[in-house]
Amino acid sequence: MNYKKLLVIIGIFIITILLGIFIYPDGLKERGIELPRFFDRPFSLGLDVSGGTLLLYEADLNNIEASDYASAMDGLRDVIERRINYSGVREPRVQINKSGEKWRLIVELAGIKDIQEAIKMIGETPYLEFKEIRTEEEAKAILELQEEESKKEEPDLRIVQTDPYFKQTSLTGQYLERAELGFDQNSLPIINLQFNDEGAKIFAVLTKKNVGQPLAIYLDNYPISIPVVREEIPSGKAQISGEFTLPEAKELVTRLNQGALPVPINLISQQSIGAVLGEESIQKITKAALLGFILVLMFMIVIYRMPGFLSSISLIIYVILTMSIFKALPVTLTLAGITGFILSVGMAVDANILIFEHAKEEIKKNKPMRISMEDGFLRSWPAIRDSNIATIISAVILYYFTSSMIRGFSVTLAIGVGVSLITALYITRLFLQVLTTNK
Repeated sequence: MNYKKLLVIIGIFIITILLGIFIYPDGLKERGIELPRFFDRPFSLGLDVSGGTLLLYEADLNNIEASDYASAMDGLRDVIERRINYSGVREPRVQINKSGEKWRLIVELAGIKDIQEAIKMIGETPYLEFKEIRTEEEAKAILELQEEESKKEEPDLRIVQTDPYFKQTSLTGQYLERAELGFDQNSLPIINLQFNDEGAKIFAVLTKKNVGQPLAIYLDNYPISIPVVREEIPSGKAQISGEFTLPEAKELVTRLNQGALPVPINLISQQSIGAVLGEESIQKITKAALLGFILVLMFMIVIYRMPGFLSSISLIIYVILTMSIFKALPVTLTLAGITGFILSVGMAVDANILIFEHAKEEIKKNKPMRISMEDGFLRSWPAIRDSNIATIISAVILYYFTSSMIRGFSVTLAIGVGVSLITALYITRLFLQVLTTNK
């Protein structure tokens, strides 16, 4: 017998037991077994499982061309997701909704029951923009229009709120790559900005166009700095200077790095919602999944006997290992995410069936059990490899080109498929090698 492989198997079982404790501490506590605090980390559950907060924002697109509405909303969604992720909430569900002429953003935050905390998480995100000066004729015309509107009983707010001296440009916080704290020659705090490649091109055009003219920097619709452009700046670097205290400058840098909004937003609805499933439904799903899993194990044992029994042990290890990864990262378990995990369990079983069917064909040729099993693994590997790689590629595509809900499905599916390759092709194979060493 190969004692080295036997020691590896013992190590696998020890690790599996520890991981089992990691993913199921509550059941042990009920039995009076106290565990270190490290094991008390809960699973990250989605809004549809654990409940949370739903916020509805309306975007102010008055200063953006109609043709750019969709791209501006996409940028807004990306920034909000980055801001929430920075705050420690994983896989927020952020959706764009168009109702008539109104563009809205729906934000779902799983596990955040405090509405004020959720509002603060998003509301502190600043809206950064650069504005160029208007001509005297433009400014005069706007001021005259505003004077006429102010005399009406119901003035046009779009005209009244228009800045008569500076006009909107396409350069906003959407293109900001990073912000850094610095100090000027008088040791006063300043904020250095670096835009991404696209933002650098826009900034270069703006500075070239406005040499000798002021270029105003607005934060949350308030001018915080109005520097005069001395020359074209192709590097994409800008500077915000003003009467900042050091704490104010540090806070502004933090807020800008967390994400500057491409358009202003207004909160129009807020509510705390309960779980779609509820505790009772979760228990039913758990029982159903456990029953299905047991039936699968019984099928493997009845059809394939000892190899089926060993693959069942391997499958149990697979489930514990995968759930440990979900908990450790953590992966947010939504309904879609749970579905992806269940699908990956089926694929893990499928790999074992493919291996054993090929092994049975080799046994019919009167080959020894050990050689038949090795040949079964070798013949099955190309099909298992190609099918699993194709699934992982599909999951990656789903993650990068879909919404947060589908991302949960793709993440659990990809992790599950990756772990199933390890358990089917290494752990099950190791068990069978030790078993078939002696007659």
